[in-house]
Amino acid sequence: MNEKNVRWDKIFYGKDWVNQIVDTIKTKDILQGVYFKRYILRAIMAGFIISIITVFVLAIKMSLISDIPLGVVNIIAAIAFSFALVMILFTNSELLTSNFMYFTVGLYYRLIKPTRVAKIFLLCFVGNVVGAILLFTLMLGTDVVTPDMKAELVHIIDHKSVDSSFMSILIKAIFANFFINISLVIAMQIHDIFAKMFVMMFGVAIFAFMGYEHVVYDSCLFIAGLLFDPLALSPLHLVKNIIAAGIGNYIGGGLIIGLFYAYLNDHHQFDKERLN
Repeated sequence: MNEKNVRWDKIFYGKDWVNQIVDTIKTKDILQGVYFKRYILRAIMAGFIISIITVFVLAIKMSLISDIPLGVVNIIAAIAFSFALVMILFTNSELLTSNFMYFTVGLYYRLIKPTRVAKIFLLCFVGNVVGAILLFTLMLGTDVVTPDMKAELVHIIDHKSVDSSFMSILIKAIFANFFINISLVIAMQIHDIFAKMFVMMFGVAIFAFMGYEHVVYDSCLFIAGLLFDPLALSPLHLVKNIIAAGIGNYIGGGLIIGLFYAYLNDHHQFDKERLN
């Protein structure tokens, strides 16, 4: 049996990878069940971080767009946006889209009930949105967001909501969370902290540069738009985006990554173990 496991772990990630995922699931489940306020605060921090990096990226675009070719500006902005995931992970904040992968692994091994997973997803999303509301409400009292940045914000929102079909948003959302979570899977195998950061950043940079859809990022954009220029937005199209992006992100991160690697690394080691 030991020899079989050694061969298995050389072909797949093996028990160590699965145990890391399971430990993360248990920690998150305990947090939301026992330390509810702390879990919400961690989710709020993730939304706050994404929102403040969004403002940073808008500022970069507007300051460079007149001097540098658009493609180069977009690459720089994508790299800048990738800082968000690094900050979220190293502050132990709660981001909905990474939870899609973790808890799908837990569902596969039957370590957690679907109702509890749904509760965690909802709490995490609400916390992420509250973080965005807090950040952009504070920004209303400053001159950080310039008229040019507001115009670019509305343009991005229109492209993501009004100009995009439900199916287009869903497919792009699959790609977005695929790149985010495949980066997390790779980073879990790396011990050097700078290598971890690089791997996490390149996955996010790809999805940001390609304009793929991320339900939390899009929600943060929409909150900013509603606060800075509400008359320029179409609420029905915003809802369309959130639903399509949420479904697509779950497929990309939960099914294509989480379920896929849970199956590949299944040693049947958790057959008798359950989270209550």
